[in-house]
Amino acid sequence: MESGVPVCHTCGEHVGLNGNGEPFVACHDCNFPICKTCFDYELKEGRKACLRCGNPYDENLLDDAEKASGDRSTMAAHMDKSQDAGTHARHISSVSTLDSEMTEDNGNPIWKNRVESWKEKKNKKKKTSIEVEIEAKVPPGQLMEDKPAADTFQSLSTVVPIPKSRLAPYRTVIIMRFIILGLFFHYRVTNPVNSAFALWLTSVICEIWFAFSWVLDQFPKWYPINRDTYIDRLSARYEREGKPSELAAVDFCVSTVDPLKEPPLITANTVLSILALDYPVDKVSCYVSDDGAAMLSFESLVETADFARKWVPFCKKFSIEPRAPEFYFSQKIDCLKDKVQPSFVKERRAMKRDYEEYKIRINALVAKAQKTPEEGWTMQDGTPWPGNNTRDHPGMIQVFLGYSGARDIDGNELPRLVYVSREKRPGYQHHKKAGAENALVRVSAVLTNAPFILNLDCDHYVNNSKAVREAMCFLMDPEVGRDRSFEKTFGLSSVFIESTIMENGGVAESANPSTLIKEAIHVISCGYEEKTEWGKEIGWIYGSVTEDILTGFKMHCRGWRSIYCMPLRPAFKGSAPINLSDRLHQVLRWALGSVEIFLSRHCPLWYGFRGGRLKWLQRMAYINTIVYPFTSLPLIAYCTSPAICLLTGKFIIPTVTIYSIVFYLMPMLAGIDTNFTVTAKAAEDAEFGELYIVKWTTLFIPPTTLLIINMVGVVAGFSDALNRGYEAWGPLFGKVFFSFWVILHLYPFLKGLMGRQNRTPTIVVLWSVLLASVFSRLGPNQPIH
Repeated sequence: MESGVPVCHTCGEHVGLNGNGEPFVACHDCNFPICKTCFDYELKEGRKACLRCGNPYDENLLDDAEKASGDRSTMAAHMDKSQDAGTHARHISSVSTLDSEMTEDNGNPIWKNRVESWKEKKNKKKKTSIEVEIEAKVPPGQLMEDKPAADTFQSLSTVVPIPKSRLAPYRTVIIMRFIILGLFFHYRVTNPVNSAFALWLTSVICEIWFAFSWVLDQFPKWYPINRDTYIDRLSARYEREGKPSELAAVDFCVSTVDPLKEPPLITANTVLSILALDYPVDKVSCYVSDDGAAMLSFESLVETADFARKWVPFCKKFSIEPRAPEFYFSQKIDCLKDKVQPSFVKERRAMKRDYEEYKIRINALVAKAQKTPEEGWTMQDGTPWPGNNTRDHPGMIQVFLGYSGARDIDGNELPRLVYVSREKRPGYQHHKKAGAENALVRVSAVLTNAPFILNLDCDHYVNNSKAVREAMCFLMDPEVGRDRSFEKTFGLSSVFIESTIMENGGVAESANPSTLIKEAIHVISCGYEEKTEWGKEIGWIYGSVTEDILTGFKMHCRGWRSIYCMPLRPAFKGSAPINLSDRLHQVLRWALGSVEIFLSRHCPLWYGFRGGRLKWLQRMAYINTIVYPFTSLPLIAYCTSPAICLLTGKFIIPTVTIYSIVFYLMPMLAGIDTNFTVTAKAAEDAEFGELYIVKWTTLFIPPTTLLIINMVGVVAGFSDALNRGYEAWGPLFGKVFFSFWVILHLYPFLKGLMGRQNRTPTIVVLWSVLLASVFSRLGPNQPIH
């Protein structure tokens, strides 16, 4: 804050100063920000413990509060007076900070005039409101009625302490695993295998890396935190009867690229679940980014907007969950549970019929889009589709709901729905998904400028209609930042820059919708980001295909807080590739993104130490995120070693005994899981049967090779034992055990590789025969006695 004094977490006012001229602190354990007025109210209600950490308040503060209890009437009068004057407001004006920034010479004159006009209107509005309050002379009785209820002063969320009876055993198990690891490595290092030193050294290095990865994974779990939210208090504070809702607006950003790979019906369900949220409709705006400029996505969104007029009122009337129709109608539960309106059965049946007809229309659009006409796509009015060339097309924006005045079948207002496809031209770097997200952020800032943004993939629908209310229990008390910059940061858009200084979001009352659309087209042009900080210091950060990890890391380095919000009903659900080929490519994409971050200047091993705002557990978590792909190299080497042992007659431990096997299994007992499995859904699901078709990819080679060489090693080992005689069977079982361990963990992969028909692809058979021929030559060749 500009004054350097923190803001009260309860009411949003400055916490004030104590007798020494320092910011008032009620809890010296966690420094939870609460002002003196709210602190006194907590004591009056009998609560003498911190709202955040639960520790008792300082005894000196309690004594001072008791001494001041005799002057309650004076304090109450002061509170009434302050309420009349409009104090204890949620936000502090930033005009004073902006005044000093307006004097810079590099500002845009047009933008300066707009800002000055905006400031003048805001000050005039404040002055007018104060004069009205003074002239109104509201009776004292009515003042008492307008006072907020007691719930409005209570925290909207709280940290739930985890009982020591649960936390202590959890941490004890982690410590015991550390001890087991220490014993294991002591045994391994003090018992080298001189006859197979290279093989022994390789296995030890692999085990050290596995242990390091496991330790990194344990650090963030050492201090778990649970939180509870209070939606009823949120409503009591911001949704008072007879007054407009004061809940913050939210802009939803949904991104899609290829409608043939990301089915339009799935994207439509995500959009419908957003439009039907349990949240004020004037506070919700849904922006759909079509980065593939596909007319199929546009036309399916037209159909979705029309179906939403029926779907949204149905969801809100009967409070159904989830509010994505495909997943609601596919539930195998009693749909009549908790329903009391007799008309529900009839209306549900009609809605299901309407949805099936809607699906047929969407599927017809998909079928038509399978083959692109030679002359390109043509819109219904006969004009060519602007996105026929996906790499060279203008920016496109279409508002379907909201501004157009479209209402549902009951005549109620609907949330905004906006289609966006940014401009693309040859010779420009478009930065893939991160660039599309940044363009969407700028469009939303120009058209609606909500203070909060929620980003969803096209296949992640809202599963809990109250999810946004859950989040607002954390977000509705923000400390407003003051670190602003101008054209060199945000770009040459006066409207967009103006949106960055709006305290509570929103657009100017005098804004012309047609002008805003033109400005929105401007901010999604190809050259808009040139010589700005987009993708470098603001917006989604460029430099990695996993832009979400990189952006979150930079935000944490700057001191942003993040809270894991997990309501009882999961907030969001989505779909993941169940086709083995697509799944492997997705995992490879994530891994390559982590490697890109590791090799960049944003590597968590060294980036962000100067500011000192990144907590150590956060840094450990990010390090774990970027180093896990490198585990694949020691994993392949480690899974190959059992087969090499069987083929060469050597082993990575001195002697194969029960004692050595127990020590070798210690990492598994310690919870270090070095395997990977691929789980496929049941093949009996005929509706998704096409997803089980296996497409050959080079990513199959490493796991297939590991399976084959271990099976060849087992055969070679048994063959050698038969040749050597009885004394060879004892060491053989120890070696075969580890090969079977690898084969067992790769069996799900082998099952997925066989596909729906449980038939191994021909390429795999050929690969197996080739490797079997090679490795059969490497085994011990002893004459038969």
